[in-house]
Amino acid sequence: MFEFLFKRPGDKPSDQQANPEQAAASAATAANAEQTAARRAAQLERAKALGGDETGAVDLILQSEFADVRLAAAEHVNSQAMLEKVQQAMRNTDRRVAKLMQGRLDALRHQQAEQRQAEAAIASARKLAQDDKLTPNLVAELDRMWKVIAAGPALTEEFDAVRATLAKRLEDQMALQRAALDALAAVRRIAAGQLPEGVTADAVPALLDELAAGHAARQASPEKESLPRHLLADFDTALAGVRAGQETVAARRAALAGWQAQDAATLNADELKRSWNALPKVADAVAAQALQQEFDALLAAVPAPVRVKEEAPPPKVQHQEHGGKPEARKESPAAQEANREANRHFMAIVDQMEAALNQGQLHIAADHDKVLKETRTGRLTQAQADRLAHVRAELKRLGDWARWGGNVSREELVKAVEELPAQKLSMPELAKKVGSMRERWKALDGVSGAAPKSLWERFDAACTAAYAPAAAHFKHLADERHTNAAKAEAMISEVEKMAAELAGEVPNFKALAAAAQRLRQAWGRLGAIDRKEKKKLDAAFDQAMAKMTGPLEEQRRIEVARREQLIAETEKLAPTDRHTLDTVRHLQEQWQEYARALPLERKQEQALWQRFRAACDAIFAARKESAHAADSERKAHLHVREDICAQLENATFTGDDKAQLAAITKALRDAAQAWHASGHVPRASEGKIEARYKAATAAVQAQADAIRKRAGAAQANALRDKLRLTQALESAITTGETIDGADWESRWKALPALPGEYERVLHGRFAAGIAAAAESGKRSAYAARLEQARATLLSEVLRLEIVAGVDSGAEFARDRLKMQVEVLQSSLKSGQKPMTQAAQFLQLCAMPALADARTASRIEQLFRRIGADAK
Repeated sequence: MFEFLFKRPGDKPSDQQANPEQAAASAATAANAEQTAARRAAQLERAKALGGDETGAVDLILQSEFADVRLAAAEHVNSQAMLEKVQQAMRNTDRRVAKLMQGRLDALRHQQAEQRQAEAAIASARKLAQDDKLTPNLVAELDRMWKVIAAGPALTEEFDAVRATLAKRLEDQMALQRAALDALAAVRRIAAGQLPEGVTADAVPALLDELAAGHAARQASPEKESLPRHLLADFDTALAGVRAGQETVAARRAALAGWQAQDAATLNADELKRSWNALPKVADAVAAQALQQEFDALLAAVPAPVRVKEEAPPPKVQHQEHGGKPEARKESPAAQEANREANRHFMAIVDQMEAALNQGQLHIAADHDKVLKETRTGRLTQAQADRLAHVRAELKRLGDWARWGGNVSREELVKAVEELPAQKLSMPELAKKVGSMRERWKALDGVSGAAPKSLWERFDAACTAAYAPAAAHFKHLADERHTNAAKAEAMISEVEKMAAELAGEVPNFKALAAAAQRLRQAWGRLGAIDRKEKKKLDAAFDQAMAKMTGPLEEQRRIEVARREQLIAETEKLAPTDRHTLDTVRHLQEQWQEYARALPLERKQEQALWQRFRAACDAIFAARKESAHAADSERKAHLHVREDICAQLENATFTGDDKAQLAAITKALRDAAQAWHASGHVPRASEGKIEARYKAATAAVQAQADAIRKRAGAAQANALRDKLRLTQALESAITTGETIDGADWESRWKALPALPGEYERVLHGRFAAGIAAAAESGKRSAYAARLEQARATLLSEVLRLEIVAGVDSGAEFARDRLKMQVEVLQSSLKSGQKPMTQAAQFLQLCAMPALADARTASRIEQLFRRIGADAK
């Protein structure tokens, strides 16, 4: 309220003259200031001369009372122990030094943490370097971990050395795997008959031995664990197959060489064929064809055996011919009826035979003729016998024509079969063609009768020659099926062995899943197997895989439940919650950890991931929509706040000071209520609108402060003037001056009225002085009272100065110290709430007592300090 009362205790008004005591105090203060400056300069020189002495710097920081000296000395503190010591000591004393120490401690601790991480990474790298099963993914993970570490030069050099070792091992592994793949490809090319350039068939065993030696060297390599097991097994299988094929070819060549060394006249073709067929089959089609050609040339050189022609058996004597003259004998009626019935049945077959001949169905007619020859009948009439002879003659004539036509058709069949090799048909189609040709030949046998032996041998040889590529192809497929079956059995044994190894221990589920996937893929690439064996092998493989992957499936069920739980937690999240984004990120990290720990089946993993992603996308979409709505709402709030600011900026207030203050207070209160009710605004505009609002309210508040300042200054001046008028009246009473009560009353009324209790208290004190001055008896007593109250006034002024924290001067130092002790004791012993400074000052104003110029000056100094409460 009273503006001048807020000034500092040392400030003095321009019209106040310094007394001698104040001059002495100022001189002492100046001397102290010079001494302080000298100490500061000395300590600054000491701080500059530290030269990295941490102990001296710490001692100077703890002893110095100057902040700039402490800050200069703090530049030389770097060790952790000293930093912690200074930080603890300066935490509540010097915030700049404490903040500097805390920053250096944080940097030092961060450096130590980085060093620990670097050492841990180097330890992991050394462990990987000693691990037999080093994989590129582990090295890649190590590199990712090292990239985020800020290591020193020494640790970086150490890590680079270990990393170079790991890189060398990875290069060795890659070269070893490449060599194994190349060796397997070379064996397979040899098995397919594709020999390297410049290598003959005789050099193949030596080449196989060289490949086997390289394979053994790779298995003895320190990086052998990096070779896939299936690659080693495939090489062993392929090498064994090639060696077996070489042994088979060698056996057949040895047999051929032995037979070729003998005289061809001593050899037996049938025995040679049986011995040749008993030898193991050659898988290589080219080698097998070459050997077969040599064997066929050998057979051609062997003379055919002389066959003895067998005599034909004597013809059967037919005791009775149909239509002949049997011996006359007498038949019974029953026998005659049986003969007639047999005759009718016989003639019915003749009718069917004749009908078949008329329709050109020669083979059906021939069948009927066979039935007639085997059927017993009675005596035929001459007409029946002639008809039978005619039908049989027609059958013979048609048969001759059919035989001639059949031979023509057979010639065409032979020609068609001989042309088959030139048509370049596929093996299945070629087999189908040859089979259909043989079926047509059989059909001609049924229709046209038996073919000549020479024509049949020619047809059979043509079919055999045409079918030879297909036979070799199907034989090769059969061998492949047998080989694939052997591979399948080996794979089943491998799975059973792995299942036995995993029994009774907690497996590495990720490695187990990878092994199961690899085995199933390898099983799918086995190739064709005989249908009967395929079903049995599939069942055995499935059973072995189920036994091996039982723990894996159980763990996958657990992992599926975990992912379902993550999906459920994501779906339950409230999109508008402020912590939802952090929760979603945490759930996504958990999902990635689960996926890296154990991948599920691809379809199942994909389906669960789609659900989880859909739940996350729904949250993000809802938050985006909510953000759009919130942006619109914030923009509306911004417009409201802009209107509030505009109203404050354009506000005008009229009337007297009291009306203006009331209008200003109402305008500020309404603006604050509307401001707080408007809600949040866009973050980009928040600072700008806040500054505008504060500027507008400050401008309006400045008007109110100016009005209050004017009113406060006027009231303060009135309080000072009336207090001085009262002190002048009391001084006139004690000096015996003539006092005109009306004059003094007019002077009082001429001054502005005081607010509240000050007007009542001072006017009562002033009226008491006027009343005492009117009567001579009372005046002397009042004067004595005023003189007696001088010491009490001085004591109360000193007490109030102590309470208000105002300097009393050097001449009152001893009294002030004594009074401080009393004030402290009274405040500790008294159970009542102490009086406020304003109440004590009001009590001081109400006390009638004489006051000299020094006391009046001290009272006015109290005005300035206690003015905030003097209302």
